[in-house]
Amino acid sequence: MTSVELTEDAYALAEEMLAEPLPRRWAHSLGVAERARSLRPVLGTDAELLEAAAILHDVGYSPGIAHTGFHPLDGARFLRERGFDEHVVRLVAHHSCALLEAEERGLRAELADSFPTEQPHLMDALIYCDMTTTPHGKPTTSDERVSEIVGRYGPDTIVGRFIQRAAPEIHSAVSRVRGQLASA
Repeated sequence: MTSVELTEDAYALAEEMLAEPLPRRWAHSLGVAERARSLRPVLGTDAELLEAAAILHDVGYSPGIAHTGFHPLDGARFLRERGFDEHVVRLVAHHSCALLEAEERGLRAELADSFPTEQPHLMDALIYCDMTTTPHGKPTTSDERVSEIVGRYGPDTIVGRFIQRAAPEIHSAVSRVRGQLASA
């Protein structure tokens, strides 16, 4: 499968799984993929791979595959079963500091043992794309995005605690990617 076919398949699957049951997630995923396209100057041959992971990163929220309630794990399992490229699977599994949320949910070992982490520059790039995109698919800052997530879920929930713990790494990843873009 070519990288273009991978991306086309990713868009088709994400739309099938998210557009109708979760239109806001679909809008967010489209925005994240758009951000991924903006990173082409710094990603080179990895650009299509990142775009595929970006459009699929929240597929684990789809009602038909949300088994554990932890969308990175559910999405990665689903994509692996569908035979998706293993780099995409691992990016989805670990997107936006997912290991920290897995820890909050008692699923860290399961996530880490089942899905090795991906190359750091790709992990940073996906964090950048996800954490600088609003739930409606519009650009934002990582500070605003973290605040929005805490506000939506509450500071004392699993997601609220996780995102507050992850915030320093999220902001660092966004800063690293912005630095790469500035140098390109």
